Amino acid sequence: LVRHVNRLINPTSGTVFIEGNDITMMAPEELRRIRAEKIGMVFQNMALLPHKNVRENVAFSLKLRGIGREKRYKVADNALRIVKLAEWGESYPDELSGGMQQRVGLARALAADPHILLMDEPFSALDPLIRRQLQDQFLELSAKMKKTTLFITHDLDEAIRIGHRIAIMKDGVLVQIGTPEDIVTQPADDYVADFVAGISRLHLVYAHTVMWSIGYFKKKYPDANLEGCPVSSPDEDLDALIDLMVSTGAKIIQIMEGGNCVGVVTQGALLRGIQGKELDED
Repeated sequence: LVRHVNRLINPTSGTVFIEGNDITMMAPEELRRIRAEKIGMVFQNMALLPHKNVRENVAFSLKLRGIGREKRYKVADNALRIVKLAEWGESYPDELSGGMQQRVGLARALAADPHILLMDEPFSALDPLIRRQLQDQFLELSAKMKKTTLFITHDLDEAIRIGHRIAIMKDGVLVQIGTPEDIVTQPADDYVADFVAGISRLHLVYAHTVMWSIGYFKKKYPDANLEGCPVSSPDEDLDALIDLMVSTGAKIIQIMEGGNCVGVVTQGALLRGIQGKELDED
């Protein structure tokens, strides 16, 4: 899939637009420029050059673009600082751990300052602790760098943790695209439902999904008094709502938006949210 985005594999049908330009129609010279300037690639096997040190590896794509040694090394050193490897510039790949080599690969991609990052299972070969550390670092970098990233993984937990939008594929066909909450709470078919069956919903489902609208609540319980009930927001997740309910001893949480109460979350609604059952508001 990612090799279609930069046309290392030519799509047999359809179009691929990057910044409004269809790369399937580009001449080879223009395509090479787009690959060099707009797209960075990070894969499971980083293919670092063993005879070059870390700084030279990070600066390699800039060298291919004809950028002078002093400037490209300055850019490379900055990229290494971003991935917290500033002191390893003179070292060689075989002197680094697997996790550090992955960070060098990420630094190499970032050094080119691409608009798009293509990442194909970059952390899958690492042990769980290092993998989670790199995920945390990637999330931190993503917030700072503001790059568009296409991240391929077979680990749904990783996809949910990292992705703003998730696309699930089956037999080469896109089955569903949506936010992590959409995927978990509204699976498109049985395949997706089975795929997400073991996923905890506590940090994926939010108040706006499980709350009763204030109009429905008042209709159902016209004499209910919400005064003194704890307050939360539509974007609070189930875990935080449970903590709030436990700490206050409340049975109802008011959901406020723009200074107005837009809904309520009851104990029953929380349980249904955890179990994945639909809210009954008939």
